[in-house]
Amino acid sequence: MTSAAAPGNPAPPPDPTARPTARPASLPSAASLPVSLPGARSEPGSALGSGGGLAPWKGWAAVCAVALGIFCLITSELLPVGLLTPVGADLGVSDGTAGLMVTVPGLVAGCCAPLVTVGAGRLDRRLVLCVLIALMAAANLAAALAPNFAVVLAARLLVGVSVGGFWAIAGGLAVRLVPGRHVGRATALVFGGVPTASVLGVPAGTLLGELGGWRTAFAAVGALGLVTLTALLLLLPPLPPTRHITFPELPALLRENPAVRAGVIVTFLVVTGQFAAYTFVRPILRDVSGIDAAYVSTLLLGYGVAGVAGNFLAGTRDAYRTLLVVSSSLAVILALIAVLPGPVAGTTLLLAWGLAYGGVSVSVQGWMIKASPDAPEAASSLMVAMFNLAIAAGALFGGLAVDGISAPAAPLGGAALMLVAACTVWATAVRRTDRRDGKADTGHPA
Repeated sequence: MTSAAAPGNPAPPPDPTARPTARPASLPSAASLPVSLPGARSEPGSALGSGGGLAPWKGWAAVCAVALGIFCLITSELLPVGLLTPVGADLGVSDGTAGLMVTVPGLVAGCCAPLVTVGAGRLDRRLVLCVLIALMAAANLAAALAPNFAVVLAARLLVGVSVGGFWAIAGGLAVRLVPGRHVGRATALVFGGVPTASVLGVPAGTLLGELGGWRTAFAAVGALGLVTLTALLLLLPPLPPTRHITFPELPALLRENPAVRAGVIVTFLVVTGQFAAYTFVRPILRDVSGIDAAYVSTLLLGYGVAGVAGNFLAGTRDAYRTLLVVSSSLAVILALIAVLPGPVAGTTLLLAWGLAYGGVSVSVQGWMIKASPDAPEAASSLMVAMFNLAIAAGALFGGLAVDGISAPAAPLGGAALMLVAACTVWATAVRRTDRRDGKADTGHPA
């Protein structure tokens, strides 16, 4: 028998009955080849991390540094709430004009969340966060030295840039700093800075303003910003971008991703409903619950503590289910606090209100990460933009309701918005379940 391998012999024709030979082991399998997601432009060496490259203590230390940044920024954004009168008296403006120190940063933060996310481009996220914190620190120090209200307002504009950009980028970093099983807890820790700023930061700043003057309070927040900058520089690892986001991708994400679109809508409804009622919580507690003004500050402290607890309770749970429970509960709570008289009812409902709303920030962030895992920064920037714009919309809506009808009209309107939000969450969760089941029925992965 002649061999096919013998030199000079032609290769024999293939045998149709022969079974195909095994693929050489040296060839890569399809599963080992890199796969690119449609529309995602990954940067070299920027694969999404899972915290596996960091020692556990380093990952959690980095998370704590980011949480301190959120605390510092939210404290800075809300600090003027307790200092409107002394700032206005010292700089010769009315309380209403001084209120622009709160309105301007909120509107600017809403606009700058997507702008900073896109503008960051290929920059290391560690560098971007450090620059934003440094900008916030400089803005507060400038406000402390401001000769007139125009300079203060310009400084507050820079605070808005910092808040919008930092929040949009920081919200999705937990997945890159800690192992996957701890992402929910780490995200809750990051967003624990939001209610903690209300509980500790703003009251402490107000007290400092009363003792040493409003300029001292702004200077202290600026100094805290420098401390935070140092912590970020020392504790954050390099964080190259996972993908380069462009402006056209943001509206495209809203058009093409129903879950992202629903998340933005739910954010608007819940936050607008919240601030329509919460902005006027003092007159509500006074007129409906009959609570003396001397006790309101203590009750609001309790509200904030309950909010911190709610944040950590929600952080480790499914975002869809949590938001359904939160929005439904808030619809009931806001409706009841508008109609039930008595200090006991008012106090109980206020604490329940804080507990329920405490889970909103971390849950909507979890929703956006789950809805768009390949573009978490883009989705987060849309949520942060809507969150901050909804704060302004809620205050405006509540003010119109209070002036045009009565104080209880504000929480009743907020309750109606919460009910619509709950229906939106439920419909989104049902569609998500149906889509997953449908894929499973047709053999496609869920």
